[in-house]
Amino acid sequence: MNEHIVWDIDPVLFSVGGFAVRYYSLCWLAAFASCYMVMKSIFRREGLSVDNLDSLLVYVFLGTFIGARLGHCLFYETEFYLSHPLRIVLPFHERADGSWGFGFMGLASHGAAVGIVVSLLLYARRYRFPIGDLLDKLGVVAPLGGAFIRLGNFFNSEIVGAPSDGPWAMIFSSVDPLPRHPAQLYEALGYFAAFAVVYAAYRMRRGRVADGYFFGLSIFLIFGLRFVVEFVKEVQEPFEVSLRESLGLDMGQLLSIPFIIAGVVIMVLRRKKRAAVR
Repeated sequence: MNEHIVWDIDPVLFSVGGFAVRYYSLCWLAAFASCYMVMKSIFRREGLSVDNLDSLLVYVFLGTFIGARLGHCLFYETEFYLSHPLRIVLPFHERADGSWGFGFMGLASHGAAVGIVVSLLLYARRYRFPIGDLLDKLGVVAPLGGAFIRLGNFFNSEIVGAPSDGPWAMIFSSVDPLPRHPAQLYEALGYFAAFAVVYAAYRMRRGRVADGYFFGLSIFLIFGLRFVVEFVKEVQEPFEVSLRESLGLDMGQLLSIPFIIAGVVIMVLRRKKRAAVR
């Protein structure tokens, strides 16, 4: 009989009065801090001004959070939030024991992706930055941010995997006593690898492909990985059970397909840099 790792860490690192510092929040901060530092190094290496990077961070943060929140509310719990619209924006949630907690429960990565693109369009228009080049730079760091977010999910013991008898399976004691795939770690490690691939490709091939190519590569890797890992995840919402029974896919996979296709199309269309017209 395999002895599985029991994951029973308290998601709260420490509390001061009524204020709790959670690992998940720290992972979100790590996501934006690491992306900011990599982006800053790219700007400096390419001789670009870093003066507007703080503004870019604000745009991307708001785009990520608003998009992720709306994505969850509209795609995963549509009926509930349409009948309780204030719960979309109010930072309170009801716990399983009937008590109330502070913070938003429910963020969707697909919505975050859309929100980020919208925020970049607004930023590019405001600061007159070439949108294709900006998308490429964000495409480089996006998998890095996603990796830290999934680590936050791991500390929260959420988005758990399906039961498994593999030696690498883990028991999430706050969920149930069953050994499960540590799906959050699969995704986190996959996103770290995707970051390495996109970053290396950007360093080696920038200037030989048209703007937007690396953005296409990034979303293809991110959502391709998400599509695959979903096969070893538990469904997030009850209605997804019927989706799996009828289609063999869950909502996360259905929402990933358009991003995967878009990534391939963008890479095909932007694989060659056009010669300058003189």
